[in-house]
Amino acid sequence: MTRSAGQYLADAAAVCFEKCGHREPITLAVMGWTAQTYHVICPEVTDQKRRTHNDQQEATELGACAVAISVIHDLAGFAVVERSRKGTGFDYWLGDDDPHPFRKKARLEVSGILRGTDSDLERRVKEKCRQTERSDCTRLEAFVAVVEFGHPMAKVVKR
Repeated sequence: MTRSAGQYLADAAAVCFEKCGHREPITLAVMGWTAQTYHVICPEVTDQKRRTHNDQQEATELGACAVAISVIHDLAGFAVVERSRKGTGFDYWLGDDDPHPFRKKARLEVSGILRGTDSDLERRVKEKCRQTERSDCTRLEAFVAVVEFGHPMAKVVKR
């Protein structure tokens, strides 16, 4: 992933956290595959960034990608090596820093909820797990990450 693409995602996450009234450092609870707590430091939110990410649904999805990619990198050591095509059932191909860094080693499906309940989070995780079944023929593990900005929390499932 390019630095500018990562910055775009991080800016969207910062706008979502701000929209939910969070100030730094933001405590993010991660549950599911493992339990962790992260202290999130966001890029500064400016009026220009708010206008750029004014479509709240899109900002939520993009911001969730920023959070999920960071968490997966920390927990599993994987980085994004390629954006997946539409219809595959997942968002990103993951790899690591071996001698073949662009070798695809896992899949990542991400979803975001601006403000939701625990049951909204659980429902979305189940939905996204089913969605990744389309690409199970790859025999590569799949990670599903659903980020909820209101509380803030994320559920990460490895399947």
